[in-house]
Amino acid sequence: MLLAHASKAILRNSSRLAIRKTLTPGTVLATERLFHAAKCSVADPKFHSAAAPVDARRWKSSARPTTDASSYAQEEQETRDAYNVAQHLQGASACKQAGIDGLGITQPSTIYRNLTFQELFQHEIQNREGEVANAEYGDTFMIDTGKFTGRSPKDKWIVKNIGSESDQNVDWGSVNQPVKPEVFDELYEKAIKHMNEVDKLYVFDGFCGANPSSQRKIRFVHEMAWQQHFVTNMFIRPENSKQIENFEPDFTIINACSQVNEDWERHGLNSDVAVAFNIEKKVAVIFGTWYGGENKKGIFSLMNYWLPMATPAQLPMHCSANVGKRGDSALFFGLSGTGKTTLSADPHRYLIGDDEHGWDEEGVFNFEGGCYAKTINLSEETEPDIYRAIHTDAMLENVKLVEEGDKLIPDYFDVSKTQNGRVSYPIHHIHNYYKPQRAGHPENVIFLTCDAFGVLPPVSKLTKGQAMYHFLSGYTAKVAGTERGIKEPQATFSACFGAAFLTLCPTRYADLLAQKMEQHGAHAYLVNTGWTGGPYGVGHRMSIKDTRACIDAILDGSIQNVNFEQDSVFGLHIPTELPHVDSKVLNPRNAWDNKDEFDAALKKLAGMYAENFKQYQGKGSEDYTQYGPKV
Repeated sequence: MLLAHASKAILRNSSRLAIRKTLTPGTVLATERLFHAAKCSVADPKFHSAAAPVDARRWKSSARPTTDASSYAQEEQETRDAYNVAQHLQGASACKQAGIDGLGITQPSTIYRNLTFQELFQHEIQNREGEVANAEYGDTFMIDTGKFTGRSPKDKWIVKNIGSESDQNVDWGSVNQPVKPEVFDELYEKAIKHMNEVDKLYVFDGFCGANPSSQRKIRFVHEMAWQQHFVTNMFIRPENSKQIENFEPDFTIINACSQVNEDWERHGLNSDVAVAFNIEKKVAVIFGTWYGGENKKGIFSLMNYWLPMATPAQLPMHCSANVGKRGDSALFFGLSGTGKTTLSADPHRYLIGDDEHGWDEEGVFNFEGGCYAKTINLSEETEPDIYRAIHTDAMLENVKLVEEGDKLIPDYFDVSKTQNGRVSYPIHHIHNYYKPQRAGHPENVIFLTCDAFGVLPPVSKLTKGQAMYHFLSGYTAKVAGTERGIKEPQATFSACFGAAFLTLCPTRYADLLAQKMEQHGAHAYLVNTGWTGGPYGVGHRMSIKDTRACIDAILDGSIQNVNFEQDSVFGLHIPTELPHVDSKVLNPRNAWDNKDEFDAALKKLAGMYAENFKQYQGKGSEDYTQYGPKV
């Protein structure tokens, strides 16, 4: 199933590659990095970052020192060239040396373990796994994942081992579908049989979680170089070879994506695609889908199981996080389209991570070592950090490439393949990332929503109970144009802003968040990045200027010094004034011309909230229903 047109792409790039052969890979990348740095330093003053923020309580020695753009590029280049934990294992003992013989994989005579970025790029080209894209800031590899351009949630399964810990704790249902152990065993045997029939495999050993005290060791077994490239981008690489000596993974994913399960009907599954996890056996198998995100979100679902079960319990979160120069960290929860990525990429703060984090006894930490961003309508003007991160070592997924002479240029506005085009890249591609990847306990927790009904305020302060209510609700709205068939705004609720990845009952996570916030004195806010002055089609989208001003007031603490008024339906505490925000905008009712229509729309949305929340009544340590809207 490798791309038939890959050879054409390689030939198309042959003249460019021939020129590049006169340079070493390191020289080529250094040239690209310096071009990237020079352009950024002119185009964007924030590229010249100040010293990385330091939390005086910890990690002071890990903070990245002050650096200008060119020295940062050189530092990154030197680090990349020096890093090498790769192993090329050959012969009859290759599988044993790689540690995968215990899985039953014993026949492949060549194992590529933890290849460098330079080697992965060479393998991708030699294997004809995709095409070389000539992105503005450097050549990147682009792969096509076939008909699956997103996750396949109906094909995700967890083994129901009767009487086991997971049997008693997993929130079984449409998200966590149970599968019998004997079905999993058949799938596992099929995957192992296939792996034993190929000549070479790619094995990645790495980590999930930036805090060593709660970190998990993970292993991936793949058929193709690009798949190892993806997990190398997304997870935490070992710092040195010693870290993966005698490596005993906490969990292994065997990705047999080129195979399908012909026996799916007999097995009682939904299709010939299967993503199946056996928590007790510490192994998962993937069949039939080439989408890279299955690797990433599979481990995230496991972290959502492991961390709350730990002693003491730790909180996994589907959120972005950043940290200020005072060491003050903040969390941003939000579904797609709410501005989570944009708002956490703050020019005055430093990025911890953009998607998955944990909150333990020491503070917050990134699960990942990279970012997985959407590319739809991407431009340097709208998302400069992401756009500039697309250079050598990044990897594009399902992005249209346009021929311009002997080059293939990414066209992020052509979504004929999918609206879910993606790019994965190591987090150090973001210039103002926070090198420790962890910080102290957050001072502020921000829930982002895109309210297309136009009735929620741009910012409101939440009580502890309200925070849990809105966390469990996970509300945003879809508008016309986001999905086929949508004609008017539709409310969307996703528990904890990530229902698809919650392995336990959502109230378990809400209880943990409540405990953490109360213990560490964190403040909670609801920020609406959606419509004001009327619903979608009548009002207008909240300006990024106003939203930024609201976020700034939260993060600098000035919102604590203003007066608030409370609305009568949701009970939200709305500031009456904020620096740089029109007071008319702050209370959404004042922004509507027709107050009766506003009141009706507010009550309509409140009813949707209440209906959705019925599923949580009587669950958890506290019934949070009482903190919802009055309907």
